[in-house]
Amino acid sequence: MSDDLLNIEINGVALQARKGAMIIEVADQAGIRIPRFCYHEKLSIAANCRMCLVEVEKAPKPLPACATPVMEGMKVFTRSPRALSAQKGTMEFLLINHPLDCPICDQGGECELQDVAMGYGGDVSRYNEGKRVVLDYDIGPLIETEMTRCIHCTRCVRFGEELAGIRELGATGRGENTRIGTYIAQAVTSEMSGNVIDLCPVGALTAKPSRYSARAWELRQSPSVAAHDCVGSNIHMHSFRGRINRVVPRDNEAINECWLSDRDRFAYEGLNSDERLTAPMIRKNGVWEQTDWDSALHMAVSRLQEIGNRDGIEQLGILVSPNATLEEMHLLNRIAGGLSCNNIDHRVRQSDFTDPGKEPVFPSLGRSIESLEHLDAGLLIGSNVRKEQPIIAHRIRKAAMRGARIMSVNTREFDTHFHVEENLVGSPARMVSDLAAIAKSLFDITATAVPESIRPALSKIESSDVHLAIAEHLKTAEQACVIIGSQAQMNPYYTQIRLLAEAIAGASGASLGYLTDGANTSGAWISGLLPHRDTGGQGRGTAGLDAQSMMAQPRKAYLLHQLEAGPDFADPAGTRKALKQAECVVCLTSYVTEAMQDYADVLLPVATHAETSGTYINIEGKWQSFPGAVNAPGEVRPAWKVLRVLGNLLNLDGFEYVSSEEILRELQQACGELEMNNSLQGSMPLDIPSEQEGLLRISGVACYHEDPVVRRAKSLRKTPDGMDTRVRLHPQTAARLGLEEAERVMVRQADGESGMSMEIDAGVPENCVWVPMASDENENLGPAFGPIELEAD
Repeated sequence: MSDDLLNIEINGVALQARKGAMIIEVADQAGIRIPRFCYHEKLSIAANCRMCLVEVEKAPKPLPACATPVMEGMKVFTRSPRALSAQKGTMEFLLINHPLDCPICDQGGECELQDVAMGYGGDVSRYNEGKRVVLDYDIGPLIETEMTRCIHCTRCVRFGEELAGIRELGATGRGENTRIGTYIAQAVTSEMSGNVIDLCPVGALTAKPSRYSARAWELRQSPSVAAHDCVGSNIHMHSFRGRINRVVPRDNEAINECWLSDRDRFAYEGLNSDERLTAPMIRKNGVWEQTDWDSALHMAVSRLQEIGNRDGIEQLGILVSPNATLEEMHLLNRIAGGLSCNNIDHRVRQSDFTDPGKEPVFPSLGRSIESLEHLDAGLLIGSNVRKEQPIIAHRIRKAAMRGARIMSVNTREFDTHFHVEENLVGSPARMVSDLAAIAKSLFDITATAVPESIRPALSKIESSDVHLAIAEHLKTAEQACVIIGSQAQMNPYYTQIRLLAEAIAGASGASLGYLTDGANTSGAWISGLLPHRDTGGQGRGTAGLDAQSMMAQPRKAYLLHQLEAGPDFADPAGTRKALKQAECVVCLTSYVTEAMQDYADVLLPVATHAETSGTYINIEGKWQSFPGAVNAPGEVRPAWKVLRVLGNLLNLDGFEYVSSEEILRELQQACGELEMNNSLQGSMPLDIPSEQEGLLRISGVACYHEDPVVRRAKSLRKTPDGMDTRVRLHPQTAARLGLEEAERVMVRQADGESGMSMEIDAGVPENCVWVPMASDENENLGPAFGPIELEAD
């Protein structure tokens, strides 16, 4: 027997348990059920509900199984008369003040209290006094409170402090006067707040968006994958009468454990938006009209073929959302290949496309998601990880709580729920200089030869104590990573950032990884949605135009898949201008807006991720397939079926697919085995940019504005994060511009202007203005990074 294992008995069954384990853990592993309310395997032990009382031989009284460690030779009885008496007594006390409102409670049918009461509750109440009543407070648009039902398990309190990193909920008072709530009357703002709904064992905390809409036993459950970030969290979609009613986490310890971000949980509201496109539409003589599928498809094909035959197929541009399924991406690439058109891209928010052939086959995390919590050091580059990838931030927070040194280089100081050891904030050009200084420090520390391509630039860089500290932390860590975030990938100097990140990772022995924008960016690279690369990373004979070039050099025809010209692009004004100049714009879209009708000619309604089968590849390279959860409304069709018909109408070979699984198998065979390898394919020179003069816009995607579905989730948009689309600037910059007292400013950029709320923020670099991307207010503005003008509104 191992020295770390002990011999115990539970209900006469001989078991081995590790030292330090609690009785309830050992019983769970053996399949022996012990009732509980406050205990949760992911939270600290509170032992305050007492429902798990068990009899332990020679113990003078029943002991809580969740807080009693095992000992050699221990004999435990969970169903003895003494244990059952204690459990039933506890159950009676818990029900004394609990309201008898199960028929109207949203938790009814899936309530832990109901389940346990069936086994341990009495059939007659002996309590005749008045029950307590607790007033409810509004804690935000996502969570509904009925605190009279609360049994004080404190799971929600412990979750906020231990996992969400924000102690927003707490307990005041004692005994039956205990109250769970916010210390100050305010909303719960954590990006992971919805998890307290799952944790609550009663109906005290329920989902506000789906309240009173269906009973638990009426819901149909479908496994799926979250479609709003690169993590690929596993979820269950619950539908009622053909509509998604709610989304809950599906356990997967390797990815999201049992947690879910609020964005992935509540974005389903956007599926039922009033802006859903439910029938094909075409523009005739400047007037929009609904039509049938046959007419719309034939019009799209005839217009595209006419322009291709007259002006050449190079006049066609194909742009695809990074949230599209792998099957849709593969068919779009096949259509582009069949037409001999290499103008295809998914990197619609990227602005720097220098040396595209040097990039890896697909961007990946470079390690498993699970391994992040075992880091000793990490450097985040251009990443607001807490809001952009909350599950990744949760893993990194675990590492930080263990003592890992987490550092960052950003264009703005972001709030984090973990300690950041060193934080460098500067303009986009300054980010490159800071990374170069870190790289130089590492080469000096390790006495490693500096690569010839970056040696001349590094020789002109001076390192500070902060740069040296970051280099030292990375070098001395046993497990370290360098992660390039989505904001770095939008940076106008992305190529230089990527080059320096690889140099830093190589010199320190850290892994190099990416956190990308969109749910299926890795899949887009693998399936060949690039102007210079085909399926599986194979090079194209002749490179086409990238997303930015397709707008800078407007095409006469465009095919857009699940993209909206304003919020989904790096340069909203420039994109709309290019599309309006085109002779034909065909949109495969789930939504229709007035802005879209201004530039499009054919609108083809396609299904969302909830209404079609498909596959996503997450940031660690896992292929995850899912079925459709509900049928699409109206005349909406799965996009892979629409693309299959387009291929046939374009007279392309090989478009006889009968299922999405058949498309997936074809792509898998074409790709073969692909490894996570983020090394740059060859060397390139390093160029340290100079600081730009004047006022400079810096940006990142506004929280809960990432994609068309999320943008239409009303409850998410009502949260503090969803409403925060303010312009931010440094106090000294505001003073220089005479805006210290201004609450609103007029923002001018690229012949566009917009009035926006303003906030003074010392976390923004001087001479820079933070203007978030993808918000409604900035659709008339230009590039995410570039010169900008401000004045009081």
